[in-house]
Amino acid sequence: MVWRSPVGQRRRRRRWRWRRRRRPGWGGAPWGKAMAPRLQLEKAAWRWAETVRPEEVSQEHIETAYRIWLEPCIRGVCRRNCKGNPNCLVGIGEHIWLGEIDENSFHNIDDPNCERRKKNSFVGLTNLGATCYVNTFLQVWFLNLELRQALYLCPSTCSDYMMGDGVQEERDYEPQTICEHLQYLFALLQNSNRRYIDPSGFVKALGLDTGQQQDAQEFSKLFMSLLEDTLSKQKNPDVRNIVQQQFCGEYAYVTVCNQCGRESKLLSKFYELELNIQGHKQLTDCISEFLKEEKLEGDNRYFCENCQSKQNATRKIRLLSLPCTLNLQLMRFVFDRQTGHKKKLNTYIGFSEMLDMEPYVEHKGGAYVYELSAVLIHRGVSAYSGHYIAHVKDPQSGEWYKFNDEDIEKMEGKKLQLGIEEDLEPSKSQTRKPKCGKGTHCSRNAYMLVYRLQTQEKPNTAIQVPEPYEFVSLEWLQKWLDESTPTKPIDNHACLCSHDKLHPDKISIMKRISEYAADIFYSRYGGGPRLTVKALCKECVVERCRVLRLKNQLNEDYKTVNNLLKATVKGDGFWVGKSSLRSWRQLALEQLDEQDGEADQSNGKMNGSTFSKDESKEERKEEEEELNFNEDILCPHGELCISENERRLVSQEAWSKLQQYFPKAPEFPSYRECCSQCKILEREGEENEALHKMIANEQKTSLPNLFQDKNRPCLSNWPEDTDVLYIVSQFFVEEWRKFVRKPARCSPVSSVGNSALLCPHGGLMFTFASMTKEDSKLIALIWPSEWQTIQKLFVVDHVIKITRTEVGDTNPSETQYVSEPKLCPECREGLLCQQQRDLREYTQATIYVHKVVDNKKVMKESAPELNVSSSEAEEDKEEAKPDGEKDPDFSQSNGGTKRQKISHQNYIAYQKQVIRRSMRHRKVRGEKALLVSANQTLKELKIQIMHAFSVAPFDQNLSIDGKILSDDCATLGTLGVIPESVILLKADEPIADYAAMDDVMQVCMPEEGFKDLRVCFSPQVPVSLDTNL
Repeated sequence: MVWRSPVGQRRRRRRWRWRRRRRPGWGGAPWGKAMAPRLQLEKAAWRWAETVRPEEVSQEHIETAYRIWLEPCIRGVCRRNCKGNPNCLVGIGEHIWLGEIDENSFHNIDDPNCERRKKNSFVGLTNLGATCYVNTFLQVWFLNLELRQALYLCPSTCSDYMMGDGVQEERDYEPQTICEHLQYLFALLQNSNRRYIDPSGFVKALGLDTGQQQDAQEFSKLFMSLLEDTLSKQKNPDVRNIVQQQFCGEYAYVTVCNQCGRESKLLSKFYELELNIQGHKQLTDCISEFLKEEKLEGDNRYFCENCQSKQNATRKIRLLSLPCTLNLQLMRFVFDRQTGHKKKLNTYIGFSEMLDMEPYVEHKGGAYVYELSAVLIHRGVSAYSGHYIAHVKDPQSGEWYKFNDEDIEKMEGKKLQLGIEEDLEPSKSQTRKPKCGKGTHCSRNAYMLVYRLQTQEKPNTAIQVPEPYEFVSLEWLQKWLDESTPTKPIDNHACLCSHDKLHPDKISIMKRISEYAADIFYSRYGGGPRLTVKALCKECVVERCRVLRLKNQLNEDYKTVNNLLKATVKGDGFWVGKSSLRSWRQLALEQLDEQDGEADQSNGKMNGSTFSKDESKEERKEEEEELNFNEDILCPHGELCISENERRLVSQEAWSKLQQYFPKAPEFPSYRECCSQCKILEREGEENEALHKMIANEQKTSLPNLFQDKNRPCLSNWPEDTDVLYIVSQFFVEEWRKFVRKPARCSPVSSVGNSALLCPHGGLMFTFASMTKEDSKLIALIWPSEWQTIQKLFVVDHVIKITRTEVGDTNPSETQYVSEPKLCPECREGLLCQQQRDLREYTQATIYVHKVVDNKKVMKESAPELNVSSSEAEEDKEEAKPDGEKDPDFSQSNGGTKRQKISHQNYIAYQKQVIRRSMRHRKVRGEKALLVSANQTLKELKIQIMHAFSVAPFDQNLSIDGKILSDDCATLGTLGVIPESVILLKADEPIADYAAMDDVMQVCMPEEGFKDLRVCFSPQVPVSLDTNL
């Protein structure tokens, strides 16, 4: 049936077009109702996942997950759009075009006869004169769900009617082939709103005479042969082989020679078994007679190829295989030799609802129990007249229905009732009807019995017509219905999954429309991608099924695994990391949530801005948390680690449970050997450790004073017993001491990298005076005797020494100190300038504010550490550098090769790092640390001090190195405030009236100034750090 738009105004045309999208062919069953809430629909769409394994997911499950067959809502019943139902096209703006429509009168326009199909009932077929026999077979075939589904998959060969804009023209559908006629009839029988339909097109295509009744059994055979031949041209094997799969069996004519015993077999396929009923009362007797042996004797003897002569023989039929649908033709219409015409045998034949065919087949042990599904009845005495009806069982509900052309009657109690049919027809022979037991029936009018294999799975959902459909965004449809804004091209990219198909989670914001409507939309507005039936993503549905099943059983599996871990492992097992076992439940839950789209990436929770006191522990913790399950026992080579303390042996059963949640986890059976490379490295490490200890002991014995930092020379107090002192980098000395103290953990120092103390031109970067003061922490002085030992033990890239000479003839003579290599004045000047520039161009640097009461006690109470230029205090109280801290521009292993290529900027960075580390400010009671920038004004600093010390800006007297800081508009850089500086704060008497202080603050600091401060000191950066905490 085609829904036509009435000719009229544009609004009425569009109203009808909209109505088409709400018809069953546009996405649902013919009967609508108000839908459940969205969460209930979501749960119902995936309820099947509780019982279906991921590998068993079928197209039916995929369509259920995408809610293809949810019933569409009826306007007036559903008051707002159901976002969980893609077939609900109510409440999205259609009222602009539909207005207040009387739904009943609207239906009457489509069906003027008012013979509406009742809910949950079947559709009848019109008798065109003498076509009742055709109608009975059509109803039987229609209720074969597998055959119906296969026919729906058969593509149409009809030519498309195209309009000017490339859209298929709206015309009545006209089937062309036999398959299309049967397909069209089945679609109407399933979806028509009428009580019965007209099969004249199908009958006409077969060329049947509607006024003459044909042999029903012969019609069944010929049509099945025709259908099989037509479908054999299909590419889809499910369509091409459906007739053979459902109806085709195989038997063999076996002839056995009585003389030599030779068997001769002739294989043959059958689509129905023709059973002789004459002289029999039970169906089983008819089957036994069909398979009984026949003796070939006398003139009917068999020519044996083995004996090369005619011999007595026996012949019988052996059933080799049986189809899913077993058709048994009861030969009621036989040829009467006396009259020369056909006659009907009106004898009673008993048959049961359950038929066990195993005793009749050659190969035992299979599934051969059949269940009665249809009985075809011929009412009438003559073979040339009468009426055909069918009793068919609905495979979904188990209800029995009587199909009598246009009239369809439902049997009561899900039972087959044939007695009333037998009583309606008079018979010449008043044979008494035999008594029938429970589950058995007797009929003298049944001419065909249809049995279905009982073990075959029965569909639990109604087969729907897979009419072409597409998905379109709900938002786009709403904008399309609203003509106040121009319609934009369709954009479905936001609804795609990682496989470039429709994401199952996005179905709530999509609507399902017909392909016809989609063609119109895309031709007029463009866009894409088009989401057809091929856009249903099986990969996403299978993965969601797996995730849902695992989430449901996670708690139970957790208890099971814990119990398995308590038991002793017997036999072979698997190695699992102890860290993974401790956290596998949380890892599984996070992984399932991430895959299910219910949580953000778990790694994002760990990448915060907080720092622990022990940074190395925090780094190790983050590294462990980033590992996947069982990767904690992987060695660097990707094999099983050699440390047994980090892993545990679990049973095969426990590993199978864990592997369900972590299918990609590394698998290590108990018989797997540890990494061979790691074993070699372990042995080499043990050998190297012993070698390192020997080297460290030898070097410690050779340089005892250098190791213990005893009897060290000093430039400011030059030793009298030598005129030459050698210089090495202090970094070298510290790294060497680490190795000597812990040779098993640290690598040996092989070279002296003095290039770190030289400029790119090879000149010394320090003056003699600076090496006695601020640069003394960068160098180490070496005695000549020690230098000889160092040259033997290490590779020296550059020799740096200072020689003392006596100049002049005066007494006492003038002492002169000469360095080799000599000082590079240009690089030295550049270094100093860069240091001064860095000290005045800083951001978020730390300074210290010390509040004092009496200026005279400041230096005594604060100790020498308060003076950043005091080299003696720093020399006495230098803090030890952390283990493993290395300068990025210094490489002990590479010697002087890299140091010759060092840039001036890198050298300055190296100097700054060492200076900042060695001259670290010591914490002093009563101080507070503040974060400031060089371009910050003194006024802004006073505001910070007010928050830290509760001293008003106008009560603050600030000084640094004896210099009073009074210019509020000057920046800290111009005032000489550098990082790690200590500013002294002396507060005047505080103001008791805080309200007055607020008034003064408003005058001193305009409102706009606080705005800038809020930007500089956001909550993420603390403005005050109490050093006493």
